[in-house]
Amino acid sequence: MRLAGKTAIITGAARGVGRTCATAFAEQGADLVLLDVGEDIPGVPYPLGSASQLAYTAEQCRRSGATVLTRHADVRDLAALQRVADEALSRFGRVDVLVNNAGIAAPSGKTTHEITEDEWQLMVDVDLSGAWRMTRAVGRIMTAQRSGSIINVASTAGLVGYRHFAGYVAAKHGVVGLSKAAALDYAPMKIRVNALCPGSIRDDPRAEGRMLSEIAKSLDVPVAEHEETFLQSQPMNALVEPEDVAGAAVWLASDESRQVTGSVVTVDGGFSAR
Repeated sequence: MRLAGKTAIITGAARGVGRTCATAFAEQGADLVLLDVGEDIPGVPYPLGSASQLAYTAEQCRRSGATVLTRHADVRDLAALQRVADEALSRFGRVDVLVNNAGIAAPSGKTTHEITEDEWQLMVDVDLSGAWRMTRAVGRIMTAQRSGSIINVASTAGLVGYRHFAGYVAAKHGVVGLSKAAALDYAPMKIRVNALCPGSIRDDPRAEGRMLSEIAKSLDVPVAEHEETFLQSQPMNALVEPEDVAGAAVWLASDESRQVTGSVVTVDGGFSAR
């Protein structure tokens, strides 16, 4: 029970890595505030996490004994995020961990000059500014209690470039930079901030993940062949599993990593080492 007594807020918790982090945290003793937008966003060309998927995540966590609060909130809405942070503090008395996981992979698949201003703004607003907004909402709570761990889920796209993904790459590079700057801001208050950079994550049906298949669609890779296509660039000849990312998040959330801040933790099977 490495997270016993801790309360964690996880964004983008309806499915995928967010769901897997939530269930892993629950298994390790944390109580949870789970957020997801709960509806589609205009401009994102695939279905986002639904209310029923978020409810299912919460039920899985409760089976492990966790107390769970669920809320629908768009990370582009600072006021909504502030209300969630206030409610978490009122309900649990503290916020020990924030996992900024909410993000989108598309609109993508275009040469840089073909990206519209709306497409660029949407990507940055969700993937980068969303992490900053949630940090802003929770940072004052952690500052008052003089402790906390903020885990920003970035990507190998925050470390290297990818063709036809300029908006996503720029946003995720920004998440890495935000993590390092915030780590220095909060270090005197014993608040740790780290970036977690997964590689190509397999779309595990149990987590209802679909990020990798949506990236494949943006690159015109046939969905039936997309795992094999991404596998070719993996030094360890295996895709990352959602549990691999969740395991790293548990470590960053726990006291085992109490001297780790401003770091970039890669879970990519060696992809970014080349």
